[in-house]
Amino acid sequence: MADAHVKNPPPAIDGNALVSMCLSRVGIDRMFGVVGIPVTSLANRALALGVRFIAFHNEQSAGYAASAYGYLTGRPGVLLTVSGPGCVHGLAGLSNAAANAWPMILISGSSDQSLIGRGDFQELDQVAAVKPFSKFSAKATDITEIPKSVFSVVDWAVAGRPGGTYLDLPTDVLHQTVDESEAERLIAEALKSRDKALIEKPRIDNSKIKKAVELLRSAQRPLIVFGKGAAYAKSENELTKLVESTGIPFLPTPMGKGLLSDKHELAATAARSLAIGKCDVALVVGARLNWLLHFGEPPKWSKDVKFIIVDVCEEEIELRKPFSGILGDATEVVGMIHKEIKDDPFCLGKTHPWVEAVRNKGKDNVAKMEVQLSKVVVPFNFLTPMKIIRDAILGVGSPAPVVVSEGANTMDVGRSVLVQTEPRTRLDAGTWGTMGVGLGYCIAAAVASPDRLVVAVEGDSGFGFSAMEVETLVRYQLPVVVIVFNNGGVYGGDRRNPDEITGPYKDDPAPTSFVPGAAYHILIEAFGGKGYLAGTPDELKSALAESFSARKPAVINVTIDPYAGAESGRLQHKN
Repeated sequence: MADAHVKNPPPAIDGNALVSMCLSRVGIDRMFGVVGIPVTSLANRALALGVRFIAFHNEQSAGYAASAYGYLTGRPGVLLTVSGPGCVHGLAGLSNAAANAWPMILISGSSDQSLIGRGDFQELDQVAAVKPFSKFSAKATDITEIPKSVFSVVDWAVAGRPGGTYLDLPTDVLHQTVDESEAERLIAEALKSRDKALIEKPRIDNSKIKKAVELLRSAQRPLIVFGKGAAYAKSENELTKLVESTGIPFLPTPMGKGLLSDKHELAATAARSLAIGKCDVALVVGARLNWLLHFGEPPKWSKDVKFIIVDVCEEEIELRKPFSGILGDATEVVGMIHKEIKDDPFCLGKTHPWVEAVRNKGKDNVAKMEVQLSKVVVPFNFLTPMKIIRDAILGVGSPAPVVVSEGANTMDVGRSVLVQTEPRTRLDAGTWGTMGVGLGYCIAAAVASPDRLVVAVEGDSGFGFSAMEVETLVRYQLPVVVIVFNNGGVYGGDRRNPDEITGPYKDDPAPTSFVPGAAYHILIEAFGGKGYLAGTPDELKSALAESFSARKPAVINVTIDPYAGAESGRLQHKN
């Protein structure tokens, strides 16, 4: 007879459970991905430990969601994929995180280590595959290495300039076990040995703060430029104090919009060409002088402009060779600049010639745009429905909806027409000009900010990359309204010259063409969502009012004239 007092052995903790425990301990509370061999158990264990798992149809969209989640929350977004092709599909999100400097972790299962080189199921050297896009990669070759590996990829993702990291989990390691006390010991040991230097912010050189203040004080035409790096750093309060105490006009990059309201009297967005062309000192906060800012070079910028660049990355400052560079967290640096000015204040005032010039130019340009927007054009051009959408979004009030925008003409027109009044409420193709981000970004925004409505304004081509994820919206009942500008193709319908329509396949559709009149609104109805077709102002207004009020998954299919807009949007010179 068995001894009734013999204790059962403590439950074994396998690699899946240990990874999940580690993620939970460092505050990872969301994960995006596609499950399968060998990571299904990992997703289930994570879910049981309070890490919400959002399951997608495609790793590409899930990766875009993870990258945007990292941006919106400041915590690394996590993408979980299977091995081999799953990891490769995940590179879309990882590279997007790298290009935009957003914290993200790609976690992939991989082949059994004893079978490497023998053609195992989905075998790939994944550490080598991710190398161009990963700041740091770790491979746990034994279950005892899991805690240190997990904490390292988390810390590296947010260290310095944020970006993507990679964690490789071989199948055999996920199946290894330790007892509960050993798991806790491994976690405690790894937590204790974390590299504190990685997560410390750089010390700010006070002499450079003083130099920046003197440059701004002596400038005749100063400008404050800020980008999504400042949005990621949550610098809105410090920037507001600095702008309003000094009276200096400001210019946000597209995803910097909303840190200060687009309606602010010192906003220079509507006078962008004048502002960047005439300013003599530009304080650039959390924005790179790349293609989006014309590389900081003539003829768009004055050849004599003095740049003060604030960035967390020393290499970025060295690359741009500014008049002055300040290494540090955007929020801290702007706060220190404001404090330095407060001790000896200056303010340009509303009647300052520079402030007046920017304001007057902005008013003129807005008035010209409003004349165009006031014209009701049916069949729809891009402006008529965009104005209706702008007014509907502003009508929601606060908390303002998160706007996700992608497409060539759709995104370009939206950038000019849609108004951002609150921080981190615009997500678009970003630094890399990535198409296909729409649905992933929508899902990330809905998960990160559950109190906000999410509104996607997309071209039909951009929507097509990830359209199947409307099922994901319905499955999780996310408050997302997707508005598709349907003009029958990439840039529109068949725009070829007659002499281009030749050869043996001349009767094929044009490379830019889709099926005319595609019923995108019916797609979401297949899964239980709500679809609307809108071709007139009244139909669009009704669809927006109903869907915004319901806060349920919906697709509004807006019929656009296939010959409205331009090929390649505003980048025609590159095509």
